[in-house]
Amino acid sequence: MSERISQLATDIYLPISFLLIFGGLFFIFYSRFVQYKYFKHAIDILRGKYVNPNDPGQINPYQALSTALASTVGMGNIAGVAAAISLGGPGALFWMWVTAFVGMSTNFFTSSLSLMYRGKDSAGVIQGGPMYVIREAMGKGWLPLAYVFSICAMVGCLPIFQANQLTQVIIDLGINRSTLGTTPFHLFGFEISTAKLIIGIALTILAGIVILGGIERIGTWAGRMVPLMIVIYFGSVIAILFTNITEVPHIFGMIFTDAFAADNYRGDPALGGILGGLIISGVRRASFSSEAGIGTAPMALGASKSTEPIREGLVSMLSPAIDTIVVCTLTAFAILVTGVWQTSEANGVTLTANAFEGALGGTGRFLLLICGFFFAITSLFSYSYYGNKAMSFIAGVKAGNYYNYFYLATIIFGAIATMQDVMNIIDIAYAIMAIPTVLSGLVLAPKVMKEATSYFARLKEEKSS
Repeated sequence: MSERISQLATDIYLPISFLLIFGGLFFIFYSRFVQYKYFKHAIDILRGKYVNPNDPGQINPYQALSTALASTVGMGNIAGVAAAISLGGPGALFWMWVTAFVGMSTNFFTSSLSLMYRGKDSAGVIQGGPMYVIREAMGKGWLPLAYVFSICAMVGCLPIFQANQLTQVIIDLGINRSTLGTTPFHLFGFEISTAKLIIGIALTILAGIVILGGIERIGTWAGRMVPLMIVIYFGSVIAILFTNITEVPHIFGMIFTDAFAADNYRGDPALGGILGGLIISGVRRASFSSEAGIGTAPMALGASKSTEPIREGLVSMLSPAIDTIVVCTLTAFAILVTGVWQTSEANGVTLTANAFEGALGGTGRFLLLICGFFFAITSLFSYSYYGNKAMSFIAGVKAGNYYNYFYLATIIFGAIATMQDVMNIIDIAYAIMAIPTVLSGLVLAPKVMKEATSYFARLKEEKSS
């Protein structure tokens, strides 16, 4: 079964990679790079310069981006990048950069649309996201795509990967030798680790305290925790780079040369060769991590208190930049400069843990535990909002609230399952979610550009007056 799921994930990401890359390139050239010119303006919006508390919505732009980042800046940045490097070598990072850069433009269009075409749920609360964009702007003929997106979002936004890798990093620290116990037990023919089960139950209780409080509580927690976890992680990796400073220029050069030579790619060929396999691997891991084009960021930004869609599009553009170009790059460099990607057979968070321990000793593993906990737990909080929102779209708000309990239960499953299985399940769901998200963006791109032209003209007038 695991092999079939893995093959399905690989097969489905081949066409989806084309959709994400070429869709993003279309948005870049169609907009004539205009969104990139307003990067500083996006930061000003994030700082609250243009916030009006009376605008419709549930959370401010900072909380909205923090919620989006809390889901994207997660264990995918630690374990997903490690998986990419383990499979593709240094060149995988280059193609992750490319995916993130074009993903910034995709997020600009799709999140702008999320504000332009907000709808109301069964309780009359204003909501946004690809499913509402399709329903409100594209007509009944496109409505099945909205339901496809919502169904896959309920699966893709499950916390199983985050729970899996947080559990693993705790195990790697030696908790398996503690009083939690080391003796596994069998259930329905499966061998289950007692330690992992106990950790999964503990994570479920912790996540439930925040999740059952709704988007306002999630946004508040994310706003507090996301900056802290990025600072801690940034400081830790900088320390690793300083201890291996002589390797940095060599590794930096290898990222670019290996991106086209694919000398260190260990996976199956694609698109006619190993270079194609490397490209697909990089796109797959970048989309897994940053979620650009997947549709989660538009759902978070759709709840923002704003009447200016373009502002939220610009804020959303920052998400892939922070997630992949900054945080994923930090992880990749930590793994590459320490050389563990060549000397260790480990994968996922264990490979990253080896890099931290190799450079910083026991302190390194402890720092990774802190970062991993923050990364994973904030993702656990945020993803629940997306799944709840998707279920509410299909079956109403009451049913959406019941989804939270199902969501919490799957944390335990994620804790005891294998990394490859949970990663493949999420990959498949993400791939299908990208189809409605990008297609709706392509169809409605002229609407976004009309709105953008108007907004930037008004902004220019305000600055000149």
